[in-house]
Amino acid sequence: MAQRSLRTKSPSQAPPRARAKSDRSSPSDAATVERLRRICLALPEANERISHGEPTWFAGKGKVFAMLDNHHHGAAHLSVWLPQPIGVQETLVDADRERFFRPPYTSPSGWVGVVLDTRPDWDVITRLVRDAFEHVATRKLLARLSG
Repeated sequence: MAQRSLRTKSPSQAPPRARAKSDRSSPSDAATVERLRRICLALPEANERISHGEPTWFAGKGKVFAMLDNHHHGAAHLSVWLPQPIGVQETLVDADRERFFRPPYTSPSGWVGVVLDTRPDWDVITRLVRDAFEHVATRKLLARLSG
């Protein structure tokens, strides 16, 4: 019987995990991402981790409330994807198709994409991020948010 090798791949042999970055990213994208990051991390126990190759914000140890789309898979715009209650996605997209869209993969669950690289209204973004946080947060986190 042949023996199995228990060796693992060395880092140089491991497949690359980083995604290919689109050439659509601009220097102003970094400032926009940093502003979004400050909004997200201002919420109680919010934390950031990389998920699917992008910065993603979680409500405590719980669910995702914001995902960056930094031209992932060649997307035309820098955007953030946010979970929203039923009906909000449709209302926002119908009101302004230049600013809001149905993101791939998550739109059937009511998520909305918000374009960030065309002079966003940061008051609206802040409110939508907070709404997304409230939508997924535990009661404990919601109490800290209002307290």
